[in-house]
Amino acid sequence: MKKRLIIGAGAAVVAVAGYFIYSQFGADLSRYANINIDLGATPAVQSCDASADYARLLCLTEALKSGLDPALLAVLERPYTLAEAQKWSNFPPMGFPDRIGLTLGDFTPEQRGVIKAILQTATGLTGNEGYDELEQVLNADDYLLAQTGETGFSSSNYHIAFLGTPAATGTWQLYFGGHHFALTNTYHDGALIGATPSFRGVEPFVAFDQNGRHNAPMLQELAAFAAALTALTPEQQAKARLATAFTDIVAGPQKDDAIPTTPEGLRLSDTSPATQALVLAAIETYVGDMNAANAPDILNRYGAEIGDTYIAFAGTPGMTTENDYIRIDGPSVWIELSMQPGRSIDGIHPHSVGRDKTNDYGGSAQ
Repeated sequence: MKKRLIIGAGAAVVAVAGYFIYSQFGADLSRYANINIDLGATPAVQSCDASADYARLLCLTEALKSGLDPALLAVLERPYTLAEAQKWSNFPPMGFPDRIGLTLGDFTPEQRGVIKAILQTATGLTGNEGYDELEQVLNADDYLLAQTGETGFSSSNYHIAFLGTPAATGTWQLYFGGHHFALTNTYHDGALIGATPSFRGVEPFVAFDQNGRHNAPMLQELAAFAAALTALTPEQQAKARLATAFTDIVAGPQKDDAIPTTPEGLRLSDTSPATQALVLAAIETYVGDMNAANAPDILNRYGAEIGDTYIAFAGTPGMTTENDYIRIDGPSVWIELSMQPGRSIDGIHPHSVGRDKTNDYGGSAQ
């Protein structure tokens, strides 16, 4: 029988007959449950003004806080510190039990409707981006629960927290995360000043039906990366190819200092405007996870730096094979995608991270 052992973030993971059984080193999973939340079926809140983006976000955060027991509120609203913000991971809770905040399972259905509205307001409603992609990732964990029965998988086990107090002035962060997902939006005086680190992944990486809808998140990211790589000439691909293989992303959770200081690969100023546009389109699939009020300014900044940005890859340019890997490395932007072997079911699946070299955690150093 084939077995693999993976050590990370306090958990050993053993693959047996295609499934992964997580064994803990003292981690308490009693707060986690096998509950299918189906956040997409929860009606979003309509009472807060939809015409003012940040004002609506504040209204919704107040609505969520106002109905909470003080003990729960103390867990939801945390200190605004870098140490708190760094407690994110792509692992499910049985692999990383240290996430901050409350889980979706801690809330009533009405409160989850407020959370849905908060996430929609922060990330937008574009199809297969932002909130829609988030919902599909949650559905994927419910799918894994149905397939494996493993405690820890399920939409109920995703965490939400406010680091600092949401307000018209001051600095705070909206955190939402769980298996294969991390959203870290930092606001200062009513403006979004950072939306990274941002982790996106999904298993299974095939179209699947769950929670009353068809799901296929992250296919647009894969297609955009493949389009950029296959557009390169053979000579450009040779220059973009990395000398070593990569089995996962480099700058993942708890690896804030892992971005190389010297870029590798193909400098985009050495490519055509059409190729640069394809790379910017791939970047847009990540920036597009922000709402329409904030995404254009960030994309314009990355676009202005596109000539000084590098593209590099390992494996095949089609990005459909285990250990295929790509990175986009600019003066500000850092994006990676790695095709992983199946961890819980057969097949491959992506891990990806978006970072901003100057604005991770809103640029906070404390």
